[in-house]
Amino acid sequence: MTDGLLPRRDFLGAVAALAALPAAFRGDPYRPLPRRVLPSASVRVRGRVASGGRGLGGVALSDGRTVVATDREGRFDLTTDLSHRYLSLSTPSGYRMPTHPTGTARSFVRLAPNPAGEMAVAFDLDPIPGGDERHAFLTLADIQTQDQADMAWFRRETVPDVRRTIQSLGALPTFAVAAGDIMWDKLGLYDDYEAAVREVGVPFVQVVGNHDLDLEQRSDGRSTKTFERRFGPRYWSFNRGRVHYLVLDDVLWYGDGYLGYVDDDQLAWLAADLAHVERGRPVVVFAHIPFLSNLSARTGQARPPVGNYVTNREAVYALLAPYRTTILTGHIHDSDWSTTGGVFERNLGAVCGGWWTGPICYDGTPNGYAVHEVNGEEIRWRYQATGQSPDFQIRLYPRGADPKAPDEFVANVWAFEPGWTVVWYENGERRGAMARRIGLDPLAVETQAGEELPAKRGWVDPVPTGHLFYAPIAAGAREIRVEATDPFGRAYSASLRQPG
Repeated sequence: MTDGLLPRRDFLGAVAALAALPAAFRGDPYRPLPRRVLPSASVRVRGRVASGGRGLGGVALSDGRTVVATDREGRFDLTTDLSHRYLSLSTPSGYRMPTHPTGTARSFVRLAPNPAGEMAVAFDLDPIPGGDERHAFLTLADIQTQDQADMAWFRRETVPDVRRTIQSLGALPTFAVAAGDIMWDKLGLYDDYEAAVREVGVPFVQVVGNHDLDLEQRSDGRSTKTFERRFGPRYWSFNRGRVHYLVLDDVLWYGDGYLGYVDDDQLAWLAADLAHVERGRPVVVFAHIPFLSNLSARTGQARPPVGNYVTNREAVYALLAPYRTTILTGHIHDSDWSTTGGVFERNLGAVCGGWWTGPICYDGTPNGYAVHEVNGEEIRWRYQATGQSPDFQIRLYPRGADPKAPDEFVANVWAFEPGWTVVWYENGERRGAMARRIGLDPLAVETQAGEELPAKRGWVDPVPTGHLFYAPIAAGAREIRVEATDPFGRAYSASLRQPG
């Protein structure tokens, strides 16, 4: 180009391109182009859901947008198209979740019609002996392995601990959930993850996280191709006893980053799925990015980054409002909770803690996972610190451990949420309730603060947390004991002796 003019060859090419445009557009360049509707391959899926030859009625199936239910004979008929990749089964209560040989959930089939655009599907389910009104599940957030050293740590310490926990649950039907960021961008480690799942020995449900994506993709639609090839659809549902479980994908990849968002197809599916669930029932949602987190308030941010919360969460809340809903998320590597419009969210500490640099997360929560036990519609839970007794729920720090509170000792009660009480005793005498304040966990400061710490990944730093408790120590006090009681009446205690 010279003097602001197009070379002759480029000019002629531009004229030819203009001539090729629709006449309406040439006359009015601001008029939108006619929408080109591409033909869509229609697929008719017919099939049956049965157990031991007996059809199961009322079982929900979905292509990711439309939901249909089986008739009394267990038969269904769904018309979809190839913009949807899977047909998923919402496993009914009382029946085992289908799995791959590794143990990962396989409640789906890939759409693969014959030349006539039809396909037949059959699901044959095994009943759970004794039913599943009582059952349990473990939620492992942010396993987040980046290399073989991380994976070795996970398999050496976390996997045996999970197995011990499952054994302690006895005969309860149990499943586990990896709540996103299973990987740390190194998707080649999925083989090792699946080998670890096989060792655990219970059905494993996978949630997609922002570090589980194909980052070379330029849009959200293809960013989960590796995840889906391994684990099937990115959102679906299932049932256990009286509880309805939802697996959501709340990570939207836009080619150069991500934000928390639940897309339109998913919202349409969610409305259709919940239409088959009795109002008032317990619903548990597994997702990765928090719908709402207190992290920004704790760290002094006026507004949280769009990658740290679900930007259209109100649309999801509206659909969940008729149910007794608990949302379980990960992503921020600390323990937190919130409640909005009757929807309770529990944000879980990370399996990897501070990214496999030591035994705790940014807020002092130990590396670990959540253990939920369900009896009918009652759901009880606790946090299991990896390698520790189930009673390990408190860490105490002596007077002055927090420089901002030189005359007080500190208790970190990482699973704290509404319904807990935390009191302290001096020399065996009850003194009263401790004061909850925002602060930095002293062990996190000791092991993570500063550019040189932790040694493996120096960018890991402590963050202010809302589950620290403070109390002054009287002169002459030698023994301090803290007793914390959870909403289910379980009491935990920890003691320390003051130097005298």
